[in-house]
Amino acid sequence: MTQRLNYAQQSPELFKKFMEFSMALKSSVIDEKLQALVEIRASQINGCGFCLDMHVKQAKIHGETELRLYHVAIWRESNLFIPRERAALAWTEALTKLPEGGIPDEIYERVRGQLSEKEISDLTFVVMAINAWNRVNVGFKTVPGTADKAYGLDKAGLN
Repeated sequence: MTQRLNYAQQSPELFKKFMEFSMALKSSVIDEKLQALVEIRASQINGCGFCLDMHVKQAKIHGETELRLYHVAIWRESNLFIPRERAALAWTEALTKLPEGGIPDEIYERVRGQLSEKEISDLTFVVMAINAWNRVNVGFKTVPGTADKAYGLDKAGLN
């Protein structure tokens, strides 16, 4: 695969602002492990190889187990995820796919049963960000692994 264009070079101010937004999410009430699961699942749904590669490596660096990483795609059938993570993954899928007629009340109630309003709000911003990153990287065919050194992802040991 060949990258179509380098959006960071073409739109440096917008890239910088969006990076600042994304970095601000690291201090949200949603912990890094849950953020990684959400970013992985949205990237799987959107077919974003660059983001999937990046977030799997980040999750591994932050101590996520390989088996859980393999199971993100089948989280409904897996017994490796706690109810809080399941609710977050359901919310991620609903917001990523945006079903006709909106988000079903059942999904929102499941999330409300596991996360505070602040957590739901912060989680929604995490989902918004990863979906935006997925769209820019899919659109411009960003090659997976090309930012490993810049982001310290070579430390994941998954090359």
